[in-house]
Amino acid sequence: KGDSFFLFLICIISLCQLIGIWYISEWIATGKPKAFQLVELGPGRGTLTDDILRVFNQLASLLSKCDVSIHLVEVSPTLSEIQALMLTGGKLQPNPEDKSAYMKGISKTGIPIFWYRDIQDVPQGYSFYLAHEFFDALPIHKFQRTEKGWREVLVDIDPEVPDQLRFVLAPSSTPATENFIQPEETRDHVEVCPEAGVLIQRLASRLEKGGGAALIADYGHDGTKTDTFRGFRNHKLHDVLKAPGTADLTADVDFSYLRKMTQGRTATLGPIKQREFLKNMGIDLRLQVLLQNSQDTATQEQLLHSYDMLMNPKKMGDCFNFFALLPHHRLTHPDKKDNPQSRAPLVPVAGFGELLLK
Repeated sequence: KGDSFFLFLICIISLCQLIGIWYISEWIATGKPKAFQLVELGPGRGTLTDDILRVFNQLASLLSKCDVSIHLVEVSPTLSEIQALMLTGGKLQPNPEDKSAYMKGISKTGIPIFWYRDIQDVPQGYSFYLAHEFFDALPIHKFQRTEKGWREVLVDIDPEVPDQLRFVLAPSSTPATENFIQPEETRDHVEVCPEAGVLIQRLASRLEKGGGAALIADYGHDGTKTDTFRGFRNHKLHDVLKAPGTADLTADVDFSYLRKMTQGRTATLGPIKQREFLKNMGIDLRLQVLLQNSQDTATQEQLLHSYDMLMNPKKMGDCFNFFALLPHHRLTHPDKKDNPQSRAPLVPVAGFGELLLK
């Protein structure tokens, strides 16, 4: 089984499938628990979960003695319907017996899927959490340092231009200014997402109690950037204050803030650039194997194009970051004072350390 798992690994170049492999790797590293939940926050159209389920199905023999379930945290009725069609083909139970879930279904491969409106409704237990392009869409507060101290950036109606909005500085300190600016802050402009802080606290608490891991993949920085709030409409930059409600609004995730909000309950790894994460996951080896096994020029060109999109620093390679939350015991040995030599070597966390092939 170990050999077949490795052979499967080197035949994957899809980012979504590599994320599925990351969870399987952590499951193996923690002793193959008898059950695990995969919990995705904001699953979009369900494409990522669908790819991960495909990985689980291809490794069915490895997971044969494990009780796997999928738990999706989604507030949009429209998106949950799209997800259900994608993942179950329509096999749904609208009012499940479990009242905390508002919908239940069975995947095409027979794995139970549950839908919730809040992460607090998801059952506790050994779980893998996934947030892919989730945190960057949450609302933020913006603050500017002035001669009079920190001032919150607010939105106001422009008195000189009809039907136009503008940014203004609050004339005095606001409750947000008092609560969200860290005393040690050195930047002159800061964006803070309190909702992200609350979610991270809840994730850290759940991992501390039940075990598992959380993987966050998003646009972001480690406490270095300032003004990142922007809008996109039809895949092009769009003024965030024009035609409200018609564009996607986003702000880069401040991973230093997420790390701080774990309050030491879990260990954290990253953020690291996507190209580093994928290189550590062995994407170069996989590309070589796939190219060698392909005789079709068009397929080879598609593989190289996909690789370039994922790894090129000017494309997704440096834009996207990976960040993980893990229980402390995953990264530290239990204290064995009687016989330290009896400690087995710790299994590295895939993606966050250099891949070493013997």
